[in-house]
Amino acid sequence: MPDNKRILVTSALPYANGPLHLGHLAGAYLTADFFVRYKRLTGADIVFICGSDEHGVPITIAAEKEGVSPQDIVDRFHSINKKAFEDFGISFDYYGRTSSDIHKETSQEIFTTLNDKGFFKKKTEEQLYDPKADMFLPDRYVKGTCPNCGFEEAYGDQCEKCGTSLSPTELIDPVSALTGEKPELKKTEHWYMPLGDAQPALEKWLDTRKNWKPNVMGQVKSWLNDGLSDRAATRDLSWGVPVPLDEAEGKVLYVWFDAPIGYISATKEWAIDQGKPEAWKDYWQDKETELYHFIGKDNIVFHCIMFPIVLMEHGDYVLPENVPANEFLNLEGKKLSTSRGWAVWLHEYLEDFEPDMLRYALGTTLPETKDSDFSWKDFQARVNNEMAAILGNFVFRALSFTGKFADGKVPELIDPSQTDLDALEAINRQKEKVANSFEAFRFKEAIAEAMNLARVGNKYFTETEPWKTRKDDPKACNNTLHVSAQIC
Repeated sequence: MPDNKRILVTSALPYANGPLHLGHLAGAYLTADFFVRYKRLTGADIVFICGSDEHGVPITIAAEKEGVSPQDIVDRFHSINKKAFEDFGISFDYYGRTSSDIHKETSQEIFTTLNDKGFFKKKTEEQLYDPKADMFLPDRYVKGTCPNCGFEEAYGDQCEKCGTSLSPTELIDPVSALTGEKPELKKTEHWYMPLGDAQPALEKWLDTRKNWKPNVMGQVKSWLNDGLSDRAATRDLSWGVPVPLDEAEGKVLYVWFDAPIGYISATKEWAIDQGKPEAWKDYWQDKETELYHFIGKDNIVFHCIMFPIVLMEHGDYVLPENVPANEFLNLEGKKLSTSRGWAVWLHEYLEDFEPDMLRYALGTTLPETKDSDFSWKDFQARVNNEMAAILGNFVFRALSFTGKFADGKVPELIDPSQTDLDALEAINRQKEKVANSFEAFRFKEAIAEAMNLARVGNKYFTETEPWKTRKDDPKACNNTLHVSAQIC
């Protein structure tokens, strides 16, 4: 039965400060692509949106390290990552970027609407300031000694040795990462989202959500149980979407605020490309649309708490039907680390291997509800023992036999045996199992059930022995080839 639902699927916008690795794929992109391809087969009206997250401190840090502009960094990695996604078969309908004019306009419009409604709280506070660089210092621009473990190279947001979350003012003997100078405290004004005020409405909405993953809802409930606090929506930085207020010169929207709005702006750009510039509203402002965010667990708080609050307070947008976040993927038993070079980069993988081998191997080890591990030994076993020995073997047997002994044409099914009928019924049975797994975001299970159909095909082909029946019972041989083609 055709699926008449209108669906919008988004994948988390990857930072354009480096290439993609396997952890990215397992977290937010491969599962979304599986889901979208499945829904397209059902006939759903579905749009798949993603793009580069091109603002924030990681971009400016990368630019300063290389002595280039932030725009140079994002231009380079936007192109690299866009091509890598395409080569890997991630079938986005549109891949945008948050440095676009439409994104700037959309982000500023949403901020202005919330500000006009009186949603934000303005606060004056003291932040670390580097007088030599003449700028306020974002968290990652401050280094010092961790008060928890004594590590002398801790950053102002987190100690990478002990993992403790920090604020810049908590560091012992803080210095500017830009100049090495000791920063001073200086007053600055910012616009804050009063998340606590919005918490009752958010909780009421969350109570209506069904079939969310326990790992997702568990993290959300943990935040809510602690009570939501005010969170800055603006910051002092030279790179980003400017705050659209006269009194906010030199301030930009915090990247966590503008990045999810990138889904909306990219959908607008997709609609323009389709020659239907108002079509984006069908996917963002029609209450019948189902919105799904595919992300990694580090983005749960932004997509399940902060972005929904932004959309709720604005009032014109749909809220997510589900946020099927994955956990983290490890590599050979160790945590992926780009800073330590412990990663498998997608663009490098694609230089030596076919994408489908990795799509399958990763698909069978997805971190759906807990962290999982990728190893090359398992990759080899999955490709050789399952893709080749089970699926490839069956398809080769069935199609090569049909090509050789039936002139490459699928024979008609005539007076099928019970064995033939049982095999055909297995197709329907496995199809239903696969569909149910996809609908529940159990992608490993869906892949396993699809591979089980190939096992059924091998067993059926062996039992019906077409290499024998082609001589003494051509009708039975033709039936085997017909059924095998349906399984393929």
